[in-house]
Formats: sequence, C-alpha cells, structure tokens
Amino acid sequence: MPDEILESARIDGAGEFRIFATMVLRLLAPAMVTIFLFIFVATWNNFLLPLMMINSAELKPVTLGLYGMMSYFNPQYGAVLQGALLGVIPLVVLFLGLQKRWQSGLAAGAVKG
Repeated sequence: MPDEILESARIDGAGEFRIFATMVLRLLAPAMVTIFLFIFVATWNNFLLPLMMINSAELKPVTLGLYGMMSYFNPQYGAVLQGALLGVIPLVVLFLGLQKRWQSGLAAGAVKG
C-alpha cells in the first residue's frame, strides 16, 4: 500500500477505520480474491487427505469419487469424464463470478511514478 494514498486520505480528514475500509480493502480486494481462489481450488481438488481420513461414501469429494470409478480391468471412461466435468463446473462458476473483482485490481493504478 503506497504511503502517498494513506497520506492523502489523512489530509482529507479520514480516520484510520475509514482509511482501512475505503482505501486499503478496495486496493487489496483483488489479492484477497486471488488467494481465496487458490485456496478454494486446492481444497476442492484435495485427494490424499480425504483418501486417508474419510470412510463414508457420502462425504467423499469429487476426486475420490472419480478415483473409485476407475478400475484396471473395466474403467468407466464416460462416467469419469462426466464426473470431471461436473467437478469443474463449480470452479468455473466461482471464477466467473469473482472475475470482475479480480480484474479490477489489475488496472487500478492509484499513484503515478
């Protein structure tokens, strides 16, 4: 966060909470959205920890369900591909929903160099 932005907000009479709420959070929103997307995708695609910890079929994530459909002698490729497509749809919807907030920070240059 550039000090010039914080200084200009203080000169305009904004308090510390208002500076944080209006300036800092708005400029850091794209970074927070990016971190949220990375963490969500990593959690969604988690394989090893649920494989070791979960015994119930109802609690298994998509990746374990797809792994269970594959066998050496009779792989069900169609079902696995459909499951993979259904597993990717929430990620695509989430990214498209947060894309505006994510891209807003790419072009937000507040201080000239």
